[in-house]
Amino acid sequence: MIRLEEVFRAQTVLRPIIRKTSVVRAYGIAPHCELYLKPENLQITGSFKVRGAGYKMAMLTEEEKKRGVVACSAGNHAQGVALAASKSGIRSVICLPDSAPISKVEATRGFGAEVVLVPGVYDDAYRKALELKDSEGFTFVHPFDDESVIAGQGTIGLEILNEMDDIDAILVPVGGGGLISGVAFTVKQIRPQVKVYGVQAVGAPSMYNSVRDGKIETLNTVSTIADGIAVKQPGVHTFDAVSRYVDDIVLVNEDEISGAILSLIEKQKMIAEGAGAVSVAAAMFEKLPLEGKKVISLISGGNIDVTILNRVIERGLMKTGRCCTLKLELIDKPGQLKDVSRIIADCGGNVTEVHHEHAFSTESVNGCYLRIKMETVNYEQVTAIREALKAEGFKIV
Repeated sequence: MIRLEEVFRAQTVLRPIIRKTSVVRAYGIAPHCELYLKPENLQITGSFKVRGAGYKMAMLTEEEKKRGVVACSAGNHAQGVALAASKSGIRSVICLPDSAPISKVEATRGFGAEVVLVPGVYDDAYRKALELKDSEGFTFVHPFDDESVIAGQGTIGLEILNEMDDIDAILVPVGGGGLISGVAFTVKQIRPQVKVYGVQAVGAPSMYNSVRDGKIETLNTVSTIADGIAVKQPGVHTFDAVSRYVDDIVLVNEDEISGAILSLIEKQKMIAEGAGAVSVAAAMFEKLPLEGKKVISLISGGNIDVTILNRVIERGLMKTGRCCTLKLELIDKPGQLKDVSRIIADCGGNVTEVHHEHAFSTESVNGCYLRIKMETVNYEQVTAIREALKAEGFKIV
């Protein structure tokens, strides 16, 4: 594994490359603890990945720098390698699956990389990158299972400890494990009493399963909106580091991740991608013993695809009781919609959509269904509206 002096060296090397991301206090997200955010989503590439990539470039020999580097990624690692290589004057070739969003392809090109679009999925891009490594003599830059990359990510731990004296815990997103390996190793060397917790998505629990079972395991599939941490298998170095230095790993589901993204937007005016928000979700939904503690959630990235942002917000609104859809069975007669609307308004809800349909499955021949979508404040208000409707004889399906 890495040595602490290597992390300090990485900190010096990375100063001209990275942007300073100061810790900020978060209010109203996790009231049971004192929550702070380490906003790596504000890095130039929108992700922490530039740290590990930047230090890896510095560790190359002159001969390796002349030959260039190759990497494969569908997102943040690609942009991190592209920027770090450009800053160091090194040629970079990034293999991307041809299904990658155009915005990510263009962003990678914009940071100076040569992009090779490979038909198929990530695994096909990975195989192509290894082919180019062998045929062109490139150095392959692994996204997480590399000691120099881990040391670069460890600089985040140094920055947190330099800025905050009395923290109790740090929450870190986990995919392949490069980020948490660097942060946990660094923090435990300097301030071993600080807890370091990992957070994975329920749909991609590769490190969680591996640590639980004491051996590296490979998932058959991954499925999560936190695509930045959708990794089937942790690395050898990272599994070892997590097993040694991480206090616990917890899982969050899709609704909880969406709720965290929404809270960051509303309360912090901060955009986080799914992977970046899992650490906040763990604090929000009390997955760990953080009551009364001083806690830092690491926001690892902000490169969320704007085409799905609306759907994520909608899901987050539902998870937190901010919007609700009720389906009522009614007798189709004048005044029904007016009465339903009045009850909702009296309880403080706001109707945003109404859908009326005749149905043959209702108890009455004259029955119909009324589907109402409304904006609400919280689950308590939703419950109050439901009870008020029932009290006036309306049947909620």
